[in-house]
Amino acid sequence: MEAVILAAGFGRGLEPVTHTRPKPLIPMLDRSLLEIHLEALRKVGSVKRVVVVASYLIDRVRERVKDIEDRYPFELRVVDEGKPLGTAHALLKGLESVKEEDVLVIYVDSIYTTKDLVSIANDSSPYTVAAYRVSDPRDYGVLICDSLGYVRDVIEKPSQPISNVVNAGVYKVKIDIVRYLEKVEPSPRGEYELTDVMRLLPRHGVPVRVFELQYWRDVGKVWKYLEYSVEVLKEQVREQTILGRVEENVKMVGPVYIGEGAEILSGTYIAGPAYIGRGAVIGPNAYIRPGSIILENSRIGFSVEVKESIVMERVHASHLSYIGDSIVCEGSNLGAGTILANLRLDDREVKVRIKGVKVATGRRKLGGLIGGYVKTGVNVSINPGVKVGAYSRIFPGLTIYEDVPPCHVVKSDGSLSPLHKEECFIDTTIWTV
Repeated sequence: MEAVILAAGFGRGLEPVTHTRPKPLIPMLDRSLLEIHLEALRKVGSVKRVVVVASYLIDRVRERVKDIEDRYPFELRVVDEGKPLGTAHALLKGLESVKEEDVLVIYVDSIYTTKDLVSIANDSSPYTVAAYRVSDPRDYGVLICDSLGYVRDVIEKPSQPISNVVNAGVYKVKIDIVRYLEKVEPSPRGEYELTDVMRLLPRHGVPVRVFELQYWRDVGKVWKYLEYSVEVLKEQVREQTILGRVEENVKMVGPVYIGEGAEILSGTYIAGPAYIGRGAVIGPNAYIRPGSIILENSRIGFSVEVKESIVMERVHASHLSYIGDSIVCEGSNLGAGTILANLRLDDREVKVRIKGVKVATGRRKLGGLIGGYVKTGVNVSINPGVKVGAYSRIFPGLTIYEDVPPCHVVKSDGSLSPLHKEECFIDTTIWTV
């Protein structure tokens, strides 16, 4: 058996995290999202080759695969989709490098248990699609099944769904699926969708069995990524592990991981579960609350409070700031008094804008979503669910109510102006708010 991981595309639902890193390389504590899938495929046992289909920032993916390929018992290969044209097109490109008859296909932003993946791999049906029951299926491809548990039809993102069983982005297929992939027409959004292939197969007399997962998480949206990261934290950090230096007068309660070279300075209070990465410096007098993930070489300084947030590599929040239910991407600097607020004044659900449309998150508390290499001046406040694009800068004393595009300056009067090209290191034609 071989496997294809569909990891191409820009990851627009994960903005601003994906402004500066490809979707398969978003961090999960000390690993990437891609590595979580590779570890699961290792445990399947029968996989001899894994093809990773990428496109955006593909050189970063190739570099990471080269660094880790010796850890796994199977061959790893990265294939360039070229222009991302949808999941069916990506699979078609990936299958060009596949030789075995049986193929596992995995969306990189779908999370499942290893047990379920092994069951799908060993399923006797030639074609199997993983499914999961959700409370609101309007955001997914809904599977319509017959009485024997086989696919009869697939309805993509229906406004009035007649089932809550959705496509979970894991398949077992035969290599001859190529002839059906080649028949797919573009969807209304102009992409070649793998869900359309699942609809096409039964119409050509090819049965597709539905395998219902016991556990599934969709991490294709930025708040879902935050939620799953906290879930991973709770699963992996269950006791106190101190590999760094902890000064006197530090209080730690519950499970806390302190990485090598990290320093916890006097007066700091850490309530687990919490993860402090290699080389991070926390304190003095910082407050790290449950669910906090602080990655390597970041600095959380004097009177800074972090609550259930992801603070990525080399972030500086040196004094008097609050980071609540937020994501702060690598290399960012939060000026003194920066507040990432996580609760609306009216106590209503927080919404996040994706592709220009405000999307309900189902969360009462969700803070700022700060891209890589952002700089905020002193006393800046970011309202709940607001995104600040990578490399952008915000003048002191401002309250930000709406998303800030990447590579822009928010001036003292609230107006926007683009950064000089030499100060911006991403393609801003891809990322627009």
